[in-house]
Amino acid sequence: MPVKPLKQIHLAAQLPSVQHTVIWSDPAAGSQIAFDSFARLARTAERGRFDFFFLSEGLRLREHKGRVLDLDVAGRPEALTVLSALSAVTTHLGLAATVNSTFNEPYDVARRVATLDHLSGGRAAWNVVTSHDAFTGDNFRRGSFLDEADRYTRAAEFLHTARELWDSWRPGDFRADAAAGEFVRPGAGRFAHRGQHFDISGRFSTPAGPQGHPVVIQAGDSPEGREFAAADADVVFSRHADLAGGRAAYRDVKARLARYGRDPEDLKIIPSVSYVLGDTPAEAAERAEEVARAQVSPQTALMLLEAAWGRDLSGYDPDGPLPDVGPVPEGVVTEGHNLYRSRGREETVRHWRRTAEERGLSIRELVTEVTARPTFVGTPRQVADAMNAFVQSDAADGFVFSPHTVPGGLEELVDRVVPLLQEMGVHRADYTGPTLRDHLGLKPARRHFEETP
Repeated sequence: MPVKPLKQIHLAAQLPSVQHTVIWSDPAAGSQIAFDSFARLARTAERGRFDFFFLSEGLRLREHKGRVLDLDVAGRPEALTVLSALSAVTTHLGLAATVNSTFNEPYDVARRVATLDHLSGGRAAWNVVTSHDAFTGDNFRRGSFLDEADRYTRAAEFLHTARELWDSWRPGDFRADAAAGEFVRPGAGRFAHRGQHFDISGRFSTPAGPQGHPVVIQAGDSPEGREFAAADADVVFSRHADLAGGRAAYRDVKARLARYGRDPEDLKIIPSVSYVLGDTPAEAAERAEEVARAQVSPQTALMLLEAAWGRDLSGYDPDGPLPDVGPVPEGVVTEGHNLYRSRGREETVRHWRRTAEERGLSIRELVTEVTARPTFVGTPRQVADAMNAFVQSDAADGFVFSPHTVPGGLEELVDRVVPLLQEMGVHRADYTGPTLRDHLGLKPARRHFEETP
């Protein structure tokens, strides 16, 4: 019986933005807005031969009870601009940015992402996200004009329109027309799109980059999000970092690909994870407890509890039991924090209550347990083995690491775990191609539309 070849583990790194998991009080913590921090983390990822470096984006600072949330990052520069600068200080690392499809226009986004692909030599990726909340929309004077049910239809049309723009350019260099005695521009083809959300026509100003189409990433886990990913994404950011949940989500998403004429290898599924190392299992476990306690202060515990309950719980003791009151289905205490809104709120509260009762946990202990436990904890060998087991059992194709300190939080992983993965033959010793599509093992971009004259 033939032996199944080992899957290669795809690795990515994220500079955290709006999570509570970054420990600002750590002596090793640095700026989250200075270019040196972005550059140091990106160079570390490239030294570890990671596939790409990812920057998320927030279009409004979150507010808690009318004030800017303490844990938000004020002054964070725009992601594509930062990545354009990083393209000059890296050589192979992919560069991925979140760009919102609800509050932008296809022409501008297609031009900016194609520019990054040119500047980086074919290393650009676009994380397509949506938004339906009026809080974010207020910054664009559009409020809640877009119903939640429509956000993926707009996102799908947005992406297809961007691909029409990239494909409107014909390949080739400027060439001379001997008969006419003049030069003919090979690209700059006309485009015309008529759809539900966009009605545009003209000539696209920027040729497609070296990849043809940049790598497309998607992060939604709803049925609509999974279907969007199966139809159009190259990478999915999964929220399932446990083995059982990862396997179930992996099977579900991969099974959807066939209806779009795609193979399982055409889409990479990578959950967001964290890690804590120690020289012994006991030391790693102790460090993990310290990290989790630092990530969830009493104030943070109450803030996240209020986000889940949708009501003011400031009168409760973080070290006491959970509130005996129920959640408010549409209540908002922290504006811009939508993790537990509507559909998931009742279920979340029931799960949290059951967990707290079964284990005798206080508010802070519960929030720590459900939001701040590192995914991989152990010695370097234990972590390498656990990562490999996760991927070989088809629970994921790789991982995007979000370190708990910035900018040096990835270095221990690269120095102590990555060499073990390389020895195991499941992570590259060096890059074998120049583009992000090469790193991910993706096929050349499909041209979705015929060229226009």
